[in-house]
Amino acid sequence: MILDHAARLFRQRGYAETSLRDIATVCGMKTASLYYHFASKEEIVTEVLNTGVATVSEEARRRVDLLGPDAAPAERVHAAISAHLHALLEQDDYTGANIRIFGHVPPHVRAATMQSREQYEQWWRDVLADAAERGAIRPGTDLAHLRLLLLGAMNWSVEWHTPRPGKSVAAIAASLTALALHGVFVEGLKLRKRPLRTKTRKPKSWKPSLP
Repeated sequence: MILDHAARLFRQRGYAETSLRDIATVCGMKTASLYYHFASKEEIVTEVLNTGVATVSEEARRRVDLLGPDAAPAERVHAAISAHLHALLEQDDYTGANIRIFGHVPPHVRAATMQSREQYEQWWRDVLADAAERGAIRPGTDLAHLRLLLLGAMNWSVEWHTPRPGKSVAAIAASLTALALHGVFVEGLKLRKRPLRTKTRKPKSWKPSLP
């Protein structure tokens, strides 16, 4: 119960704005009573962060494993994306809290959660490498960049996602999968190389564009 309340507060307010007194208040107890369960705020947040990673990792692995080893690579990638977004936006507060506060906690707290985070990232490397080996990803694609692009896009959804018609988690997952596997530009389109400028120009003053 304490961790559930703490995760919700961390997700809503952030790390610095959530105190032990805040956590104790929503739990219906005195601050001193928390010390019977946890030695410090850092111990509580470490548990929240580790639970958040475990939640999303277990959900992603479970959904992909349910497909079986013969599932098409595109199905596996879609299942992984769907599971990650579900854990972030629909399952509980732990994963969302993890995304929001990880960069704000003390270094020793981050260090205590790195092993589980690295294991989950390695799982994503394996999923994308399998898709590439089976011909589902265009040859020459930088899989590290693809992984970072996907995880960054999914994790940022915590900041902008608001449930509304046409913007369900399932719809977002389908869109991200299509973007990852098929791209957005017309096939064959090439970037035009612009000549390097040798002269510097005085920058124009910025003016707001008309609506």
